[in-house]
Amino acid sequence: MLELSVEGHWVFAGLGFLIGLFLSVYSFIFGVETSKGFRKLLIRSSGYGIASSRKNWRVDSYNRHLAVLAVLLLLFLAGLWSVSGILLRQEFNSNSSETHLWLACIVGPLGVWVRWFLARLNGHGLGKTGLLKWVPFGTLIANVSSACIMAALATMKKAVSSKTCDIVATAIQFGFLGCLSTVPAFIAEFNAMRESKNPWRAYLYAIVTIFTSFCLETLIYSVPVWAKGYK
Repeated sequence: MLELSVEGHWVFAGLGFLIGLFLSVYSFIFGVETSKGFRKLLIRSSGYGIASSRKNWRVDSYNRHLAVLAVLLLLFLAGLWSVSGILLRQEFNSNSSETHLWLACIVGPLGVWVRWFLARLNGHGLGKTGLLKWVPFGTLIANVSSACIMAALATMKKAVSSKTCDIVATAIQFGFLGCLSTVPAFIAEFNAMRESKNPWRAYLYAIVTIFTSFCLETLIYSVPVWAKGYK
């Protein structure tokens, strides 16, 4: 969308935002309604068998299982980083076009962790009084900041024309920022607000997120491209 606005196609950029939001929201709604339908079908077909089976799935040592899961996750992450690092070195030395993908695998988990910490800001509002508690500030900060950093990296790739810069910037965009930004959470929050007693909050939240991100991206990316004449 930003590329369209840079080239002067503002109408197509605006339509792209609207169509993208429409498709995302109704894809989410379709998924929710489909899952509800399958759940009802499963309950009707099995009767009370689900309740009895849940008891068999319970574990007594929750903390122990959680610790084992954490260890397995860390081992998997260490293996992923090791393999990605080895393949990154091989691909970089061979001048492959897929080098940024392995670097993205390395920096991607960092974006997940930052997103997880930011999620703690949701539902707390501003200040001690909890002003605007209905606004998920964690998700808002994650999406707006990732859009700004992505625009800054795109500007850097225009200004610094080198292979290493392109690889690192693209990897950060795909990996770190791709994991930091969260469209599913944004759409889920939008749908929850839309179905609440104050549906106007959903549209205000969407407008603030999209408008703020687009304006900042325009200042960070479009203005330098127009001023410097980058191609």
